[in-house]
Amino acid sequence: MFVFVCAGCGAALTTPLSQVSLPVHARQRYGNGARLPVLMEPGTFAVDPDPWGGPWRMWDEIAPDEAEARGIYAPVHALSDSTPGASVIAPGDTRGTRLIPEKRDGACCGLDGADGPNMACETCGLPVATRVDDCSLWQQVRLSPDAVRRVPVDGVHAAPLSWTELAERGEETPPFEPIATWGGRSGSGPYWSWSPQWEAAAGHALAHLLVASQGQPVRVPGGPVADVFQRALDALLPAGPPTRRAVLAGPGQPSPDAGADILLVPVHPRTGRTWAPAGPAAPAHPVPLPLGVWLWLVSPRPYPPVPASGRMPEDVLREDPPPPLPRHSFRADRETFRHTLVRLPAVRSPWLRTILDDLPRGTAAGLF
Repeated sequence: MFVFVCAGCGAALTTPLSQVSLPVHARQRYGNGARLPVLMEPGTFAVDPDPWGGPWRMWDEIAPDEAEARGIYAPVHALSDSTPGASVIAPGDTRGTRLIPEKRDGACCGLDGADGPNMACETCGLPVATRVDDCSLWQQVRLSPDAVRRVPVDGVHAAPLSWTELAERGEETPPFEPIATWGGRSGSGPYWSWSPQWEAAAGHALAHLLVASQGQPVRVPGGPVADVFQRALDALLPAGPPTRRAVLAGPGQPSPDAGADILLVPVHPRTGRTWAPAGPAAPAHPVPLPLGVWLWLVSPRPYPPVPASGRMPEDVLREDPPPPLPRHSFRADRETFRHTLVRLPAVRSPWLRTILDDLPRGTAAGLF
């Protein structure tokens, strides 16, 4: 475990924390006026390898070789020129800090961090972190890598759970949930919608699916997997008989056969490593999914039907009435999709660049 301390005076700034993988939805901006919860689990931190926040440089100010050195392979509107490697934590895990009141330009319902670090060390006053809790953003604190140090502390250093243990725990992420709001187009009360985590996970995975397709049609398994991916794949890839087959694969699942071209596999929530198969399916192209989303896809839980007459059996449990379903078809998060795709070298292929450049039409068609 680690405690983060101020680089200026050495004062402790956090509780003891264990490192985990950065959630795929860390940079998501969701809806209009949505009140998103805290990004990180208490007692954890994750390192963001990419720069975040200002100062910004426009794309035409960046040479192609510099962009590729930073892992960007297609044009973007602008790139952050801040120091990469911020450690992301839950706001409740901070200690010995204070807010900088004047650092809140551009905020709406809270703090968005657009004006730079807005938290200072209480002991010496050094700006050390940026708190984010504005509407439509996941609540988080981003510790500035050039203003803090990570110090090991005594404690239990538990080994990461095995894939089998993770599958047995079964901590699934449901595909839809009520979204609280601060007001806006959706009103001031909560509304039922697709899970923001699912939309971000789909945007990330869809970029990898397109690369794995090699520009050919792809068929995914029916049911929830098709609900999430098939409509977008059919719209973005050429028509015709499917030539590449995607299947779910991972711990506790039957070994995929040699005919599988693409594997939808889980990512370890602590190490960030993607599950890898052995045997005939080893050469298949892996597409990463957050573990909670993957667990639901391999074992979806439909709501039990309501009996036409008579009483419910005593051993049957259900919510009465069942939660309402979202009002629209599933849509992947566009900005997560874009953020992922421009960082995959394959985006330099002309057909993938066409998809990237045509994102407004995909949004208008309800794909994003």
